[in-house]
Amino acid sequence: MSASLIFDIAPLGSLVAYSDGQPKPPSRFTRKLAAWKSRNGVGRLVRKEPGRERPTYTTPPSFTLHEGNFGEGGIILITVLRSYGIDSDLSFRVIERPKIGQVRVVQDVGGNVELLHLAEDREAAELWLAGKGYSRARLEGIAADEVGAYAIEGRTAA
Repeated sequence: MSASLIFDIAPLGSLVAYSDGQPKPPSRFTRKLAAWKSRNGVGRLVRKEPGRERPTYTTPPSFTLHEGNFGEGGIILITVLRSYGIDSDLSFRVIERPKIGQVRVVQDVGGNVELLHLAEDREAAELWLAGKGYSRARLEGIAADEVGAYAIEGRTAA
């Protein structure tokens, strides 16, 4: 599916795969493999941003995928986020949607909502939030009506 469909119908917290359609090169071709990995992967949908028009430039709507945290000893050194405009030439597909009963920990950033964490239940979300100390974060539960709306309206992205 296209990037614009991911932007339109995939809920925050969805696990999204992206691909350029090319086969994975053998591991002995390290440069080709690195280039392939930059255009093929999986990430969790953490942000959607509407397009912007400024006097000198225009940006299309975009979304951001969180691909992972890297560190050692419980300390995160690098967080990998990739943003894609709705005009991206890659193909996307939703691998997994948030389940009923899960809870999103979100915060408002510049007029948009950003996913900080997806917890299995409210207790786990509150525990995570207490340990991290985000002062502007709030909890959003995944309800049956949100999950059901995608199936009823025919907007399933998987």
